Amino acid sequence: MSDRIRIRGLRVVGFHGVLASERAEGQQFLVDLDLRLPLAAAGASDDLGATVDYGTLADAVAGAVRRDPVDLLETVAERVAAVALEHPLIESVRVVVHKPDAPIAVPFSDVSVTIERSRA
Repeated sequence: MSDRIRIRGLRVVGFHGVLASERAEGQQFLVDLDLRLPLAAAGASDDLGATVDYGTLADAVAGAVRRDPVDLLETVAERVAAVALEHPLIESVRVVVHKPDAPIAVPFSDVSVTIERSRA
């Protein structure tokens, strides 16, 4: 399947990390999604019901990132993938969670975790 919807740079404040300061102060996380799903029916019918409402999905993803604090970006990415796969049309998802303000002592431009998940 080559049909996709992409969402890039979804900005969400979360309280994740292993340091107490990360959980107390929070920080911005950026989320990228590549959703694979059939889009021909939506294109032919111009019917939102035949595709994914990406605004509603973005809200659900933001909620998953805002949920209770966890230590790892990997856990945040798994939560996001699970939310995306709740939609019946989404066959697979690629999730990238960026932590641009990670507590790294040397200069860096980005740290991220990428996962790909599909329906079993």
